[in-house]
Amino acid sequence: MAAHDPAHEPHDPTHAGEAHGQGIGARLNWLRAAVLGANDGIVSTAGIVIGVAAATTSRTAIATAGIAGLAAGAMSMAAGEYVSVSTQRDTERALLAKEKRELREMPKAELEELAGIYEAKGLTPDLAHQVAEQLTAHDALGAHAEAELGIDPDDLSNPWHAAWASMASFTIGALLPLVAILVVPAGAHVWVTAAAVVLALWLTGWGSARLGDAPVRPAVLRNVGGGILAMVVTYAIGALVGTQV
Repeated sequence: MAAHDPAHEPHDPTHAGEAHGQGIGARLNWLRAAVLGANDGIVSTAGIVIGVAAATTSRTAIATAGIAGLAAGAMSMAAGEYVSVSTQRDTERALLAKEKRELREMPKAELEELAGIYEAKGLTPDLAHQVAEQLTAHDALGAHAEAELGIDPDDLSNPWHAAWASMASFTIGALLPLVAILVVPAGAHVWVTAAAVVLALWLTGWGSARLGDAPVRPAVLRNVGGGILAMVVTYAIGALVGTQV
């Protein structure tokens, strides 16, 4: 079943105002960073500690590798999110600056362009011009930015929010496999850690789908399947390399 895509619906000023008031763009940006960070923390740290556990039973070696992976991964995720979202925000600002200039230099052409957008969405020419004129009189930049660019000038992407959400969620996710493999007796720590990771990935997949109003089953299958594959590969590498060192 395809996910609902509001971008393909006709413009509804009332609906748009409600969405802007709720900060949908900021919410989705934070949600994306948090889910990505948690999943990466769970999978990458589980892969590290299970791979090391396949090569050695030393808790010191496993803990050192896990903690190092947690710290490096959290910093890497934060830096990557900051750079990525900063680039996105810079692009949004550049597009808004261009739109401001066009509204200042050729307002009539911009009004006709806006009316043409609404006419293409199904409004009659007269109604499209009325809507364009009223929205332009109320907030010209906001109307054009949303209709032409899909940007809310009052809700631009925030790189710091994405960076902190990603770092915190990665750390929380990474702690689960690290703690699990260290507190469980050596004979069962790999299997218990793997089970804990599968459960955690199921929960993050379910939670992300519910928060994003998306289908649950595909999200869960993607999370769990990817995590199992990563653990199998790293365990096999640890077992093969560990016997050669």
